[in-house]
Amino acid sequence: MKSVGVLVAIALALAVQTTLGRFVVGGSTAIDLVLVAVVAVALTTGPVGGMLAGSAAGLIQDALSSGVVGIGGLAKSIVGFLAGAFGQQFIVTAALPRLVLFMAATVLHGAVFMGLYYLLDLRVFPSPWKPLAAQALGNALVGIVAFGIVESVPGIVERRRDRRVRR
Repeated sequence: MKSVGVLVAIALALAVQTTLGRFVVGGSTAIDLVLVAVVAVALTTGPVGGMLAGSAAGLIQDALSSGVVGIGGLAKSIVGFLAGAFGQQFIVTAALPRLVLFMAATVLHGAVFMGLYYLLDLRVFPSPWKPLAAQALGNALVGIVAFGIVESVPGIVERRRDRRVRR
């Protein structure tokens, strides 16, 4: 049942990323919703779940893009594993630790992604740090908001159920 939720989260992130991405900032979005979903899954399921979610999401995203298939999958699986391991070792329930974790995960993903392209001599990224910092901040803010919404849903459902029972 949990794996169905993970697949739905990844599919929803991919759908929103691909359909609404062209409308944000002239087609170049500074938010990677798929990475946000991978980090959120990693925080809730642990390192193995994060790694599997990152691999699946990254490979699907690679297949939909024009880049090399596998580089995004590897980058997202590394980030998913490390975010899950970090989430198991430390308390990451408040907003500030989550903000830092989402930002660090985005920077790590960017470093691995661009580093692999550079090492394979496929592409050079001129001055990537300013866009990467903007993406890290955007991912962190979206991640905190999304995490808050997802965490509040069970409480909302429970309150609605209690109101129906009282009537």
